[in-house]
Amino acid sequence: MRTSRIFWSLLLLFLSLTAAARAQGDRDSLAAATTDPLTVQTAGGNSLAAVEQVWDAANTAYINSDYHRAIDAYRQLILRGYASDKLYYNLANAYFKVGRYGKAILYYNRALRLAPGDADIRYNLDVANTFTKDKIAVVPEFFLKGWVRSVRMSLGCTAWSVVSLAALALLFALVLLYLLAGRLAWRKAGFYSTLAMLLVFVASTSFAVTERRELLDSTEAVVMSSSVSVKSSPDKASTDLFVLHEGTKVRTVSELGDWREIVIADGKKGWVEARTIETI
Repeated sequence: MRTSRIFWSLLLLFLSLTAAARAQGDRDSLAAATTDPLTVQTAGGNSLAAVEQVWDAANTAYINSDYHRAIDAYRQLILRGYASDKLYYNLANAYFKVGRYGKAILYYNRALRLAPGDADIRYNLDVANTFTKDKIAVVPEFFLKGWVRSVRMSLGCTAWSVVSLAALALLFALVLLYLLAGRLAWRKAGFYSTLAMLLVFVASTSFAVTERRELLDSTEAVVMSSSVSVKSSPDKASTDLFVLHEGTKVRTVSELGDWREIVIADGKKGWVEARTIETI
């Protein structure tokens, strides 16, 4: 009886921590325009009153459809070293309103990195992508890989880390249940539950590591120029391979001076000048 109480208590603890991780993910993924300046993560050095003033001014300008003023204010916060999914999301919305789709896509992507499970950010990004001129066929993906990615992106790096730690704690408890339980039924339950929790621990740890790696990825970029000719080599006199337009997402694979070698979604490669793209 005592063993069963311990087991159920630990299981309740795991479920509570998992719910807390989900709540953390939800807090990190609030995509609606906000007037709460405290949600903006500080890089230090600026007074809270000054930050609140700029934040309120930006949101007020946005509500009043003064999008250029809102953009200037949001960018002030970024230049001061502040960053959050809400800040990036609001700035992306302002850019979208004034028709600067490349900048909008850039900041929607930055917001999505901080809140990968946020449906609003992803929806607005999809809408913004429809305004790009380049319609690049994406290489088909195995359905199971896509499903695993969608599960991983339901929570952020921090939330998956919490789930991983909770799974590890419960894993040790289940091992003890298997070793110490006197009844065969409890030993069987402990054994199979240990295997299941081991899978949860491995998966959540892998998801946390992958989310962290993607958060720090500096290879993805967005085309900022209205149009750019992709060259066969890092030389203005080289052959034009194809043309990309503002808002198209690319991945940089190498660099040489002021040139970057890029790959687009369909696998085509080429070189562009660094000034024509901006890293996500």
